[in-house]
Amino acid sequence: MDEKITLVSDIQNLIKSKLKDIDEFNAIWKQQENIHPEKFLRELKDLSTVQSVGSSTRIEGSSLSDEEVKDLIANLDINKLTGRDSQEVIGYYEALDLIFENFDLIFLTEAYIKQLHFVLLKHSSKDICHHGKYKSLSNKVVAKYSDGTNKVIFNTTEPYLVSKEMEELLCWTNARLANNMVHPLIVVSAFVYEFLSIHPFQDGNGRLSRLLTNLLMIKLGYSFIRYISFEHVIEERKKEYYQNLMECQRHRYCPEENISRWILFFLDAVEDTIFKLQTKLNAVDKLSLNRNLSRNQLQILDLIQASQGLNFIEIHEKLSEIPVQTIKSALARLVEQNLIHRNGRGRGTWYTAFSNNYYSSARPDRQPQE
Repeated sequence: MDEKITLVSDIQNLIKSKLKDIDEFNAIWKQQENIHPEKFLRELKDLSTVQSVGSSTRIEGSSLSDEEVKDLIANLDINKLTGRDSQEVIGYYEALDLIFENFDLIFLTEAYIKQLHFVLLKHSSKDICHHGKYKSLSNKVVAKYSDGTNKVIFNTTEPYLVSKEMEELLCWTNARLANNMVHPLIVVSAFVYEFLSIHPFQDGNGRLSRLLTNLLMIKLGYSFIRYISFEHVIEERKKEYYQNLMECQRHRYCPEENISRWILFFLDAVEDTIFKLQTKLNAVDKLSLNRNLSRNQLQILDLIQASQGLNFIEIHEKLSEIPVQTIKSALARLVEQNLIHRNGRGRGTWYTAFSNNYYSSARPDRQPQE
C-alpha cells in the first residue's frame, strides 16, 4: 500500500494544503464543540443522520428522499419494512447509530467489519445467507444512475483472495495509524480506496465503506463528522467519486497504480463537508450578533426553550460552569430582548421561552404569583 500513496508531485502541495486546512478547522472545533448550545448540536446531528442515510442509500440506487427517510426513521416499525429501499435505509441508520454511540468500542478488525455488515443488511431480504460473510461470487463496482442505467467502474478482488487481501489491508491500516508516519486522513482515504477495490462482500460494500469512513474519522478525533453529512457531499459529487475510483483502478495490480488523485478527491470532499458545517455555524453566529447575544446567553436560551419552565436554581444546576452573576445578567438580557418571559416574583420567579405557550403548559407547582 505504501507505494500506492506516494504523492504525485503535481498535486502533492494541494494535498498538504488540504490536510493543513482540515486540521486547523478540527483544532478549532475541538475547542468550541462544547460551547455550542446542546439543542443546536442535537439538531445538527439529527439532520446529518437523515442526510447520511438518505444519500448513502441513494448512491446505491435507493429512491427515498430525505423527507421520506426522516419519516421512516421517526415512525419505525420493523414489521412494515417490506420494500428494499426502506430495509436498506433502516439498516444504514442502525449501523450509523451504532458507530456514533459505540465508536470507542469498535475496532478495525475483520470481526467488527463483518458485524457492521450484518447490521447494515439485517433487514434486507435479498441474499440473507451473505450477511456478515465475505463474498463467494465475483462482483464488480457498478455505478447506478438516476435514469436507470448502470456502468461497470472496475472489477474487484476474486473471492478466493478476499481474506488474504483484507487481512493485509487491516494490518497495514492499523500499523500506519499507530506509528503516525503517514497523516491519518491519507491512511483513511487509502483504506477506503483499497476496501472498495477488494469489494469483500457480495452486496453493501459502498455503504459499508462510508460507514467505516465515519468510524475511522471519529476514532481519530475528527468529531465534527457527526454533525455534517460526508455522505451527502459524496452524493452531490457522485460522478467525480466514480471517475476518481475508475482512474486509479485502471492500473490495479500494476506497479504504476497510484492513488494520489483519489486521496485529493477524498480530502476535497472532507473540506466540502467542513464548508457546509461552517456555513451553519456562521448562521448561528450571525443570529448571536444580530441579537447581540453571547454564547452563554444562547446556551441559557436553548436550555429554557427545551423546557416547560425553569427557575434560577434549576438553570444554575444544569449550567454550573457559568458563574451565578453571568446567569443573572443573561436572564435579564433575554427578558429585555423578549426572548424569554419572567413568570412570578421573588423566590417564585421562573422563566419560559416565548416559543412555548407558557400559559397552557405552565407547571402546576409554578403558577405565577400576583
